[in-house]
Amino acid sequence: MAKTKAMIDDLKTVCANYGLGNASSEYKIITEVFLYKFLNDKFLHEIRKVDDNLKNAENIEETLTNMDDDEYEFLLASLPPATAQLKKEHFISFLFNNKNREKFNELFDETLVDIANFNIDVFAVKTGSEDKIRLFDALSVFVTETNKRADFCRAIIDKLVAFSFEEAFSQKYDFFAAVFEYLIKDYNKDFGKYAEYYTPHSIASIIAKILVPEGIQNVNIYDPAAGSGTLVLALAHQIGEENCTIYTQDISQKSNEFLRLNLILNNLVHSLGNVVHGDTLLEPQHLNKQKNGLMKFDYIVSNPPFNVDFSDNRDTLAGENYKERFWAGVPKVPNKDKDKMAIYQMFLQHIIYSLKEDGKAAVVVPTGFLTAGTGIPKSIREYIIKEKMLRGVISMPSNIFATTGTNVSILFLDRANKDGKVLLMDASKLGHKEKVDGKNQRTVLEPEEIQDIIGTFINGEEKDDFSVLVDYEQIEQKKLSFSAGQYFEVKIEYVELTPEEFDAKMNDYTVELQNLFAEGNKLQQEILEQLKKVRYDL
Repeated sequence: MAKTKAMIDDLKTVCANYGLGNASSEYKIITEVFLYKFLNDKFLHEIRKVDDNLKNAENIEETLTNMDDDEYEFLLASLPPATAQLKKEHFISFLFNNKNREKFNELFDETLVDIANFNIDVFAVKTGSEDKIRLFDALSVFVTETNKRADFCRAIIDKLVAFSFEEAFSQKYDFFAAVFEYLIKDYNKDFGKYAEYYTPHSIASIIAKILVPEGIQNVNIYDPAAGSGTLVLALAHQIGEENCTIYTQDISQKSNEFLRLNLILNNLVHSLGNVVHGDTLLEPQHLNKQKNGLMKFDYIVSNPPFNVDFSDNRDTLAGENYKERFWAGVPKVPNKDKDKMAIYQMFLQHIIYSLKEDGKAAVVVPTGFLTAGTGIPKSIREYIIKEKMLRGVISMPSNIFATTGTNVSILFLDRANKDGKVLLMDASKLGHKEKVDGKNQRTVLEPEEIQDIIGTFINGEEKDDFSVLVDYEQIEQKKLSFSAGQYFEVKIEYVELTPEEFDAKMNDYTVELQNLFAEGNKLQQEILEQLKKVRYDL
């Protein structure tokens, strides 16, 4: 892990040295170069496994370069479908050996683009109009001074040659989740209009472990506002990457690029074709087999944006063509601040609509949604209770997301929970504060607190002022409140006293009250005297 982080830091230093530190293009350079190195090393790792003669080759890239073309083509055909296909001239070693060419930047860029085109059928994601977004683009063009582009590419290659991913391929999800968090930590602040707040790994883990029981196979997972994919990746790992297929959509191109990287790192290349860049609310792209309606999903997880200006599309979404999906209504456009349009209410309706008859979901919502007494939030809660599809709610600590101070809760839905109990939990007092980027504060949960949340929820335990089990009838009696605090038992401590002890306590209270009154009268007199002096001076 330390070596991987050091390599990422080295790449960022190269960018800074060539005037690209904190530039809008930096994230693209860092993530694409990182992925190029990962795919190069993964290719060599898989090649060793399909040919015993190459297993212990001292310099495998040189051996492959000298190999007969037909034999090399046969090797490529033997690779697993999730492994990127590389030509001999795609190897990092080839670029390193040719880095003294006069226009090395052109060779560097052409190599990346050729790799992307050579693997476009497997590694591309698509737009709503079915256009393919390839894996790599030319990168040296981001260096403004043309005479420095070749040196920039040479510096990049020098950093890549000095590092190897070989030891990382034996690692599992937690390793690559941490690597991914570190890789994009400086770039997750501006994901675009409809993007998620970056979801901490701990929250994703809580959701995944609560949502998924053991032994699940052949299921689909969906996130309509996927962002960088933290939630779907955690859920896929919990189920088993080979037992599920991921479907996502997000309007942010940046988010989709990060999501693609995340899927590749975590052995979910088979789901790349289901990653769509587009507006989920206006033009959802995942359709059923008959192509006459939206696809329904086994599991849906999402941390949608809470408040976003979607006034341009508001009237369209409120039209007849969308009424079945947005049955609870569409927020009106505020007179002053359009950015406060509660777009999460739209995503929540879309998620409920997209669930299979026995589907399950976990959605991050503002905590205010749990008790809102009117409007769309109440209508949605009313529908959830009427359909008997609420499994539970966890109210999280404030600042659990560093990017928002809004208090959040996790809403768990389960269409199969017709007769079951509902677990409401108030975890808002857990965690400790940590500074992020030297200024923002984030609440971090301790490992034992995370385990307590998961265990209490799964086991349906009731704990004083922490968790409570209720049924649908009780929720209706409480005016559809999903807030745990409104169901906690109010405990009054009773102490038995003899008549003598009672009289003594009452006498103490009387004396105390008399002293307080005396002090109050004295203070009042002092104030009046001061007022008289002020009047006299005037």
